[in-house]
Amino acid sequence: MKKEIIINETADQIRIAITEDGKLAEIFVESPGKERMVGDIYLGKIARVMSGIRAAFIDIGHKQDAFLHFSDVDPNIDEYSSLIGEEDSEIDEDDDDDVEVPAKLPEGGSTGRDPSSSSGTSTQTSRSPVVDGRPQNGSRPQSGQRPQRFPQREIHLDRGQSIIVQVTKEPVGKKGVRVTSKVSLPGRYLVLLPFDGRIGVSKKLYNFREKKRLRRIIRSLLPEGFGVIIRTVAEGKEEELLKNDLEQLVKTWREIEKSLKTEQPPILLYKDLSTVSSVIRDLFNNEVQRVVVDSRRLYKEITTYVKWFAPTLVDKIEFYRGKQAIFEVFGVAKDMQESLGRRVPLKTGGYLVIDVTEAMTVIDVNSGRYAASKEQEQNSLRTNLEASREIIRQLRLRDIGGIIVIDFIDLEDERNKRKVYEELRKEFRRDRAKATVLPMTEFGLVQITRQRIRQNIMQSFSETCPVCAGTGIVQSRATVLTEITGWINKYKSEGRGRMLKFIVHPYLASYLREGRPSHLFSLMWKNKLLIKLESNGTVPVNSFKVYSNSLKKDITEDFKA
Repeated sequence: MKKEIIINETADQIRIAITEDGKLAEIFVESPGKERMVGDIYLGKIARVMSGIRAAFIDIGHKQDAFLHFSDVDPNIDEYSSLIGEEDSEIDEDDDDDVEVPAKLPEGGSTGRDPSSSSGTSTQTSRSPVVDGRPQNGSRPQSGQRPQRFPQREIHLDRGQSIIVQVTKEPVGKKGVRVTSKVSLPGRYLVLLPFDGRIGVSKKLYNFREKKRLRRIIRSLLPEGFGVIIRTVAEGKEEELLKNDLEQLVKTWREIEKSLKTEQPPILLYKDLSTVSSVIRDLFNNEVQRVVVDSRRLYKEITTYVKWFAPTLVDKIEFYRGKQAIFEVFGVAKDMQESLGRRVPLKTGGYLVIDVTEAMTVIDVNSGRYAASKEQEQNSLRTNLEASREIIRQLRLRDIGGIIVIDFIDLEDERNKRKVYEELRKEFRRDRAKATVLPMTEFGLVQITRQRIRQNIMQSFSETCPVCAGTGIVQSRATVLTEITGWINKYKSEGRGRMLKFIVHPYLASYLREGRPSHLFSLMWKNKLLIKLESNGTVPVNSFKVYSNSLKKDITEDFKA
């Protein structure tokens, strides 16, 4: 698979596109005033403890308090005052490095897996055998036995208490950021766990001998009280590179410790890398054919950064000198425009319809073309398989999270349903966000939960329509005419004067002038009024304003029903 990173800088935005085989797979955006927050570490103050929902709200100096679920509270929170972690304890199970790689970059960036995924787990595995009432050893009750209920881990948090937290999820809509007290510092090859003394290895690192070698090296270098997760890119790397990465992370944490002694909450303790630097740090590896940048400033910044941690990759960085827009040349602009649409075409002639609601995202798969009944099953399977691939690409590109329901074209053969399910699972292996896929139901529905960290691409590139408030529909013109009639009836009973000026949107004005006699003439004739109609594009399409000539003022609100 050909993978490229295309970076475009404009006067007010930095856009980073990840392409796979020439098609846009992911897009990150950073704008002034909307810098990414995931990975930032704060010294906060507990504002409220809501035991009923097992959560607390933390004042970190933002307009909205941060949300901290009890499952994201470190078991060693009482040791924060001394800033000493547990003793080293090597763990046998591997920790997926995707928890450290920015799954998505909020407003253009992020630094870590979202512990607020559907499972409610956090970026680091709890050292407690039970988290939120669930056994952590994978044991299941035997057949015929009632499942054993495990007590929930007790969490002691007090209002006004200071606490160290790290942002794991960007604010979405009216919701504030989500945070965890299980702090981690990501580097190029390692992720430092200041309050956890274990050594974990990425699940994507399969070579047993290499895992053993890396553990041995890290164990000899790791300061007492710290833990580490070894990332996939550490495979085959020399001890010196790992040592430099670890020393830099420990140095960063020591600086955070110093500030803790003098600062008062709420205060930002640590700001993670910029969007561009974090993408290069976490996604630029040997699988990437090249990085193309159209900004000389960013080109120098990236080159300098890569020389420090991966000199062998410097030759893959290119400065774009063309006159045509870089996103046009690489076909990114077209894919971006498509990602904003509700309807997505498929090569087979079918298409997807993607609707985002408050509770979930619903995707409808349509065949588009008629097929003879004898070929219907195979054509439906072919369209569903193509749709599966495109759906996963759209989920990644739009960064859609939460609950997703897909309505596939009906299939009769259970084997074909299984093929669609397996195709979805296969495509999700490209996705760095955690996802759970359930088999297709008898109604042809597939249910998915996907990790959500930041606002999706629609929220990044668009705003809610001020007229329809995001519903996509407005009142009909006939309904607005009924409201005008009601207003006139109330005016006649309470107001004075026969001359009025109605100011409406041009779309409504054209409707009022329609018909023989027109709607406007009928209003004047029935109510014995002289109405002057004025078109104004600034007036909402489903509203109107009324000006009284005799009073010389706006009287719209005076006679509203």
